[in-house]
Amino acid sequence: MMTDKLNEHGRSLLFTEARTANRFLNKPIDMSVLQALYDLMKWGPTSMNQSPARITFVTTPEAKEMLKPALAGGNVARVESAPVIAIIGQDLRFFDHLPTLFPSAPDAGKMFEEDEEKAAVSAFRNSTLQGGYFILAARSVGLDCGPMSGFNNALVDQTFFADTSIKSNFICALGYADPEQYYPRGPRLSFDQACTVR
Repeated sequence: MMTDKLNEHGRSLLFTEARTANRFLNKPIDMSVLQALYDLMKWGPTSMNQSPARITFVTTPEAKEMLKPALAGGNVARVESAPVIAIIGQDLRFFDHLPTLFPSAPDAGKMFEEDEEKAAVSAFRNSTLQGGYFILAARSVGLDCGPMSGFNNALVDQTFFADTSIKSNFICALGYADPEQYYPRGPRLSFDQACTVR
């Protein structure tokens, strides 16, 4: 059993000092860093090890131009400044991989194949979990993140995922933040405001 815990530096890197990036420095991200990010993220738990998240890394000017029409106006500048945009998607046919990912119940996929709504709810829930792991993994490999939900999902799906079983969940700008462009840190709810112990 793992009993170690992160020191204060590790906690600050992932949580207390981490900030949402609004603009990025003109500094590229090496592909090996994106690989390292994914290789950390993939270990986060999901229900039945479903792992429905599918990530499209938008790295070229041409691909960014394809993405821009789907963005809310306030997010265009952030996307333009970021060296990489990750589209966190969800595979609605994640269950095709369950015989490999969840070998203790090789027929588990049938319950999702026979119930489209159950599959969609599970794909969304677990890809969202993986999106949270994605942000923490990105921070742990030295990247800053600017996650966004201000975009047209249907247009992103049409542009990037046509004729697939993948649908977009959210997008996340990646890079090295310009520290001069942070917004003031927003407050958070206290333990007593957000938590109940029964």
